[in-house]
Amino acid sequence: MHVKKGDTVVVISGKDKGKKGKILQAIPKAERVIVEGVNIQTKHQKPTAKVQQGGRIHQEGPVHASNVMLWDSKAKAPTRVRYKVLESGKKVRVSIKSGETIE
Repeated sequence: MHVKKGDTVVVISGKDKGKKGKILQAIPKAERVIVEGVNIQTKHQKPTAKVQQGGRIHQEGPVHASNVMLWDSKAKAPTRVRYKVLESGKKVRVSIKSGETIE
């Protein structure tokens, strides 16, 4: 996948188009990511010994990775990602907009 946990991304399609947030979890097998503040879903929680207060809980749902674009902080815009292999043999991500490597 072109994005990882901790990356800041922008949603480029769907009901939350234009929202920016941090990736909380990446699910590579399903090609999905969970972004903070995006695709909010309501879950009904029963009171248990662990959770004293029941009720409706709002939480983020997964979004397909193709619907998010990496945010380039240098260019202040969403960017695509290119991969580059360094002399040491390490594979790094490179921003197409600014040309900077992404950690």
